[in-house]
Amino acid sequence: MKLNAFSYSVHSGVKNLFHKKLFALASIATIAASIFLFCMFFAIIENVQHTAKEAETTVGITVLFQDDAADSDVQAVGDAIKARPEVKSVTYTSAEEAWDSFKEDYFQDNAYLAAAFAEDNPLAGSQSYEVFLTNLDDQDEFVTWLKTYPVVRQVNYSNEAVKTLQRLNEVISAVSMLIISVLLAVSVFLISNTISVAAAFRRRENEIMKMIGATNFMIRLPFLVEGVLLGLFGAVIPLIGIYFLYQKAYTYIMVHFVGISSLFVPIPLATIFPEMTAAALILGVGVGFIVSFFTIQKALRV
Repeated sequence: MKLNAFSYSVHSGVKNLFHKKLFALASIATIAASIFLFCMFFAIIENVQHTAKEAETTVGITVLFQDDAADSDVQAVGDAIKARPEVKSVTYTSAEEAWDSFKEDYFQDNAYLAAAFAEDNPLAGSQSYEVFLTNLDDQDEFVTWLKTYPVVRQVNYSNEAVKTLQRLNEVISAVSMLIISVLLAVSVFLISNTISVAAAFRRRENEIMKMIGATNFMIRLPFLVEGVLLGLFGAVIPLIGIYFLYQKAYTYIMVHFVGISSLFVPIPLATIFPEMTAAALILGVGVGFIVSFFTIQKALRV
């Protein structure tokens, strides 16, 4: 296709939008609402998954031993733990190290109280291993294996917070997919109607173009351009809103919720926005192009 023919097709597609302002605005508004919700849920889900992933790195398994456990037995358990493929890291804490840490935390302003235990370590026999797994899905099986050792007195672990985040992530994903699907269905209907009206409006003109040698692609291109523009505008508008809204929310959380920073730190805008933008543009432009392509195939018979 020559450049001037392509320019004509693009110009015609843009002109179609202004001829049917109400249809075009309704289509753009519906796509924008769908993509705004998509971006919002995208941000929520990404942050929940990020928090769950971060929590996995801080949720450890503490292995405690019998008071009379021999050092060789404790060492053997430690070697066995390190050999497990699901283990990410292992830290050993001796009874002396445990007592020193306890003294520092609880007797820092009352050294004379700690001195009373100078000859007697109240945490004797409290040597332990702190184990971190690569994937918390392996935790239950790993803990069951640890408990098979007679010298292991207790295994402390908790992944309830991570499981809660994972369940929340599943619920948010399901709800978001349902809402977005409904809105996208409405978007498809409105774009299809917009293209159909445009095809009917220009049917006589298209027949004349066909008679003077215009190809089917040249006739259909303006409608494809119109569909793509509807999807593009419907994606760009909510992205602008989400950009400022997410930045405001991020700043607000970091300033007013400093106390939960150890549990939840939102993903910075610069990290999440490029992926969100790509997904939103593909979704908006893709819906606009696909719907207009199939609609014009049915509505335009020249």
